[in-house]
Amino acid sequence: MSRGDCVAMEPRAGVSKQDIREQIWDHMESQNLADFPRPVHHRIPNFKSNKTLLVPTPRLRTGLFNKITPPPGATKDILRKCATSQGVRNYSVPIGLDSKVLVDLVVVGSVAVSEKGWRIGKGEGYADLEYAMMVSIGAVSKETPVVTIVHDCQVVDIPEELLEEHDIAVDYILTPTRVITTGCERPQPMGITWSKISREMMEKIPVLRSLRAREQQAGKDVTLQGEHQHLPEPGRQQAVPLSAGRRPPDTPGPEANSMEAARGSPAGEGAPLAADVYVGNLPRDARVSDLKRALRELGSVPLRLTWQGPQRRAFLRYPDSAAAQQAVSCLQGLRLGTDTLRVALARQQRDK
Repeated sequence: MSRGDCVAMEPRAGVSKQDIREQIWDHMESQNLADFPRPVHHRIPNFKSNKTLLVPTPRLRTGLFNKITPPPGATKDILRKCATSQGVRNYSVPIGLDSKVLVDLVVVGSVAVSEKGWRIGKGEGYADLEYAMMVSIGAVSKETPVVTIVHDCQVVDIPEELLEEHDIAVDYILTPTRVITTGCERPQPMGITWSKISREMMEKIPVLRSLRAREQQAGKDVTLQGEHQHLPEPGRQQAVPLSAGRRPPDTPGPEANSMEAARGSPAGEGAPLAADVYVGNLPRDARVSDLKRALRELGSVPLRLTWQGPQRRAFLRYPDSAAAQQAVSCLQGLRLGTDTLRVALARQQRDK
């Protein structure tokens, strides 16, 4: 392969990130440079470089990190499958937010990258968000090197004015023919920029909701995109806003009256009533420790867990209806193994 395969693009007035993406995608398709999946448009391009990559949980659906553990004596086919989203589901163990993991090297995909270290992804923002989440839990620091692996044709000039505060930069670029040290001094994102996070993204990513609750308790501004910032009263903890159409957490619902009072809180004295959350569709081979670990990782630990494994269900006791409602929101989309769990307030489940 020669440098003649590379695309030449000079900065010009009015160029946008999408212009650069389209030029890279068009070139890789026309020259048949990309590997499966094709077409390469709207994707981070794949191509063979004989390197092994470790990736975070696909689209952050069930957490931030997964440690892939191939079975003993794994064949080449199984090892290849371990690098796919299905392999992450079948051959991995989630690493929780409290695991104190330290990342030595961040490998990130790119559509285009410049020799100065500026990077453009496919436009969804997952790589930037993953990095910001790692910063939030202390997994990376400003000394952690960031590497991207691209085809030679993806190394182009990118105008600096296209960069935004939440964009990550790269320290090293690996291509089939070169190793480029960018010497980039642009500061990396210092954490999650909550004003860039939409309600829709919060609904899709349970671990993001857990991180938001943590940062809110630490007194950080976690106002989402399109929200108005509400300053908490002195000495009063601010509630985590729920999505539109859901009951605010401080509004008692009909399920509250059906739950017994929390331990040590006599009824009739204005104390909040405990509330239960139903968890169904547990895998037949699931263990209570599996569920406990998942709850810890999402920051949604109940007061009590009642395990009913033969019925493939469990009940989680929370101190009040607001905490139970927040747990239901946080646990939506939770998976154990290959099964997606059913989560609902216990009263609503009985009504069904």
